[in-house]
Amino acid sequence: DNIIHLVLARLPDAPEGTKGISLFIVPKFLINEDGSLGARNDVVTAGVEHKMGMHANPTCTLSFGETDGAVGYLLGAENHGMACMFTMMNLARVHVGLQGVCLSGRSYDQALAYAQERKQGKAVGSNDEDMSPIIEHPDVRRMLLSMKAQTEATRAIAYANAIAIDFSHHHTDPAEREKAKLREELLTPITKAFGTDVGLDVTSTGIQIHGGMGYIEETGAAQHYRDARILPIYEGTNGIQAIDLAIRKLKMANGQAVKEFIADVAGTISALKGSGDADLLAIAESLEAANNAVAETALWMGEKLQSDIRDNLAGATPYLKIFGFLAGGYYLALGALAAKAYNDAGEGDRSFYDVKITTAKFYAQVYVSQVPALASTARLGADMLYDLTPDQLRG
Repeated sequence: DNIIHLVLARLPDAPEGTKGISLFIVPKFLINEDGSLGARNDVVTAGVEHKMGMHANPTCTLSFGETDGAVGYLLGAENHGMACMFTMMNLARVHVGLQGVCLSGRSYDQALAYAQERKQGKAVGSNDEDMSPIIEHPDVRRMLLSMKAQTEATRAIAYANAIAIDFSHHHTDPAEREKAKLREELLTPITKAFGTDVGLDVTSTGIQIHGGMGYIEETGAAQHYRDARILPIYEGTNGIQAIDLAIRKLKMANGQAVKEFIADVAGTISALKGSGDADLLAIAESLEAANNAVAETALWMGEKLQSDIRDNLAGATPYLKIFGFLAGGYYLALGALAAKAYNDAGEGDRSFYDVKITTAKFYAQVYVSQVPALASTARLGADMLYDLTPDQLRG
């Protein structure tokens, strides 16, 4: 019956910058004193944006006050609009990260089905006269396992984030609520930025598996990529998420959020080593090198907050990426430990648990193993970024 817009705007004589932004409720129809709908408010849709993707979700330009003046109602205190907005935005960032996970999963399901049906060439060692399904070719198998492992890693991060949110509100122990709040704050920019970057990568790989047909709209593979492209942009660009992780979350509680996470990973590495299982030991090796690299980089980023914040900002995005790889590997490793325990006890579906272990091992050896090298790029500093002038960048 009515449409309610939440609008950020400035009151007259408001302070400069974000400190002067207030939040308003602007309804399509004004409300009479008896609660019934009244006159039409002076807010109209001025146009519909033509987007690269997300076509099922229209994005419109609104025009306020072109005739009589739009009526808005202050929500919260004056000049506290940003604080109100971030109440919504922090949770929305988790939701956007989940969008990345969901698009990754849908793209993977479709690519897997296509790879089982599409026949091209003969697989190595095949004695069949017919061409082989492309799923039999090593490079296609590599792409599929990459899609699966990345999707499961980002899903695990998002679920861990959701658990932390629940515990921060509902755990019976106040100390555990406080600890969960730190974990929630740490994981939120990783869920959003890493989850959506992976969504873009996975949906691109899904097109690649389809080959030329993936570039044709009738397969539907391209839609996942087009829809995923907005995710690193809205609800705070991924660059902003990286800065949040590299500055605010690094300083939070005197660095406690980062220290506790690294300590938890170290505890899991010890459990992996103590298992005596070759697959889990391989996971532990990659995870330990990554954990050490992230810990070292976090210290460097913290020092740069004091000495040269430009260096910190220049390394923020690769810092978030290595943290994402570490987090994904950590949560998959927890799953692998649980899977081995069930297998040892002879409980449940052994094939299901074997898949969990193999997926965790693949992710550790292909993605987590990249962390030490990527960590060095996070510590390059900002000087090289400014070696070229804007004029030279044009050359």
